[in-house]
Amino acid sequence: MLTLSTLTNSMRTERTEPRAIRSSREPLTLDQIRQAAPSAFASEAYHAQSSRYAFIPTSTVIEGMMQSGFQPFAASQSRTRIEDKKEHTKHMIRFRAPNISLALNEVHPEIVMVNSHDGTSAYKLMAGLFRLVCSNGMIVADSLVDSLNVRHSGNIIEEVARGSVSIVEHMPAAIDAIERWRQIQLSAGEQALLADAAHTVRFADSDGKISTPIQPRQLLTPRRRDDVNVDLWSVFNRVQENVIKGGASAYDPTTLRRVSARAVKGIDHDVKLNKALWTLAEKMAELKNS
Repeated sequence: MLTLSTLTNSMRTERTEPRAIRSSREPLTLDQIRQAAPSAFASEAYHAQSSRYAFIPTSTVIEGMMQSGFQPFAASQSRTRIEDKKEHTKHMIRFRAPNISLALNEVHPEIVMVNSHDGTSAYKLMAGLFRLVCSNGMIVADSLVDSLNVRHSGNIIEEVARGSVSIVEHMPAAIDAIERWRQIQLSAGEQALLADAAHTVRFADSDGKISTPIQPRQLLTPRRRDDVNVDLWSVFNRVQENVIKGGASAYDPTTLRRVSARAVKGIDHDVKLNKALWTLAEKMAELKNS
């Protein structure tokens, strides 16, 4: 059973920050990806890797994805305090699915690929959604579309391409979920419940303690006219964007200063938060339907 403590305890804030192109209106070139995520172009694996590690630079996989019709639209990389790991750290590339018929209004399906060359990650493929109106990327929970892991062995390029096609084939489930959520109207209390759960997921520490003066209701603040509706899809978008992009501010009586919520930049934290928020919305839909 999903509980807030389970979601919160499964998250740890990453101590690394990516240099990023969070999104682009046009497909990224290899040079643009190199600027945003240079570790994707590492010429060799991190020296501590075992001899069984099959090194294929992410750049080669990116080129293979592009040849298969998947175009990159966002790129980010984690930073590290360990000097000799800087060119091998975790990176994330978001590809727009070639099947444009899957797009729903302003929402486009994506393949989210995470990898590293320092042993912290295999190739991980996840279903994503990109909402044009707010230039915001989401990640679909595994409960709806399974993520795939590809180990650093064998024919990596072929396996990543095959895995991406498999995820695209299951993307209609995510599009159907959006359509269902648009039909579900939330009361003020239900909106507050969703915001409170998201607030806990975002700000609670491993013990469930919340120290920020930012209030749950601030996560419901719309950033544009399109999001003032009270259907589940609109409310989810408000909460998700405010959680991931930050910006909410409040006076902190303990420090006598005004503080602002930071944007989520760590790759692991971004993925875990996005999946948790999607799961919360799924649970709200289940509650409403029952």
